[in-house]
Amino acid sequence: MKKKRVAFHTLGCKLNFAETSSISRSLPADLFEKVSDEDADVDMHIINTCSVTETADKKCRQLIKHLIKVNPNAFIVVMGCYAQLNPAKISSIKGVDLVLGTNEKFDIDKYIDSIEKKNNAEIHSCELTDDNVFNQAWSIGDRTRSFLKVQDGCDYKCSYCTIPKARGNSRNPDIPSIIAEAEKIAQSGVKEVVITGVNIGDFGKSTGDKFYDLLKELVQVDGIERYRISSIEPNLLTDEIIQLAVDNEKIMPHFHIPLQNGNNKILGMMRRRYRREVFADKVLKVKEKMPLAGIGADVIVGFPGETEEDFEECRLFIESLPLTYLHVFPFSERPGTPAATFPNKVSPQEKERRCKILTDLSKRKHNDFMLANIGMKEKVLFEESNDDGMITGFTTNYLRAELPWDDSLTGKIREVNIDKLSETGRLSVSLI
Repeated sequence: MKKKRVAFHTLGCKLNFAETSSISRSLPADLFEKVSDEDADVDMHIINTCSVTETADKKCRQLIKHLIKVNPNAFIVVMGCYAQLNPAKISSIKGVDLVLGTNEKFDIDKYIDSIEKKNNAEIHSCELTDDNVFNQAWSIGDRTRSFLKVQDGCDYKCSYCTIPKARGNSRNPDIPSIIAEAEKIAQSGVKEVVITGVNIGDFGKSTGDKFYDLLKELVQVDGIERYRISSIEPNLLTDEIIQLAVDNEKIMPHFHIPLQNGNNKILGMMRRRYRREVFADKVLKVKEKMPLAGIGADVIVGFPGETEEDFEECRLFIESLPLTYLHVFPFSERPGTPAATFPNKVSPQEKERRCKILTDLSKRKHNDFMLANIGMKEKVLFEESNDDGMITGFTTNYLRAELPWDDSLTGKIREVNIDKLSETGRLSVSLI
């Protein structure tokens, strides 16, 4: 029997990429063949969605409609966060055949015994409960890095966020099972693991462990040379985690720490679990111990009630800290969240203006950080893509470096001298 050709599409975070990869491996190899999402001859499209903002929802709908238009006979599966939060809206799109929620997507093989087009979409998206299972996941297919899921869900109730509704409560597997997954990744030849989850610093809720305990065990796995922490809340970035990164070269000197706002009034309205002084303390502690560590932050602008004075205070706070890049987002009103009902909305035009100010600040900080690294020795993990005759990769502190194309470097970690900024905006390096 001819195998069915399946294309996977992933929107959103690193966690989604890890889960898509695991789900793709769960399909029976004798029945399904994974193909490029650009392949026109596809029997089934599987879309793993994101719903962190209205823009994310819009991108999901646009992708679904595009795939239906270019391949109207393909079986269309939509799964993940957006499917969990709004299955009715997705199922109303003509051409969608199957909608699977956060937990159901891991049992996709149970729902696709037949991939004949349907007149109406079939929905499997159950309410999340306190006893949600943890579905392990890790990505493979890239010779340089793998995303390893260690935690899911969130017990925080930020006033603007739907992720707890989409993902459920905070939960994790035990450490030995994660180590077993890491060992499988090591056997595949991957050199770098990106540790992912919804709130990874909260690791241990299910097992009585701490994220620090997990890190101590992961660095013992033979074959994995680099671990990168995808994102960790400032109140959960402990001194012992920072010190472990100082003491163990397997943990990259790169921290992504969500700030969300540099004004304590707004942080309170957001229901964040820290104040800006905690965030500043963590950044300065990292820089004290690792002066060339890369530190990124997420920032939301235009939250309801954010005045011009509040925004300026936020901007000055960020300006004062040795951050190396920002991810800047305009506030996105999510249905069903407390923030959606807050008064004193900020206009779209004003949110756009504030975004530009912080984006420009991010560019300046990133450029200054790159200049500070010139003349230093670093280690770069080179990737397999040929970018206009150059091979590129990331330094330990998350700066993109480049060399003239050399296929023998693909998937290798090599020590380099950082020579200068290139015209491409990357670091030009030379091998040592």
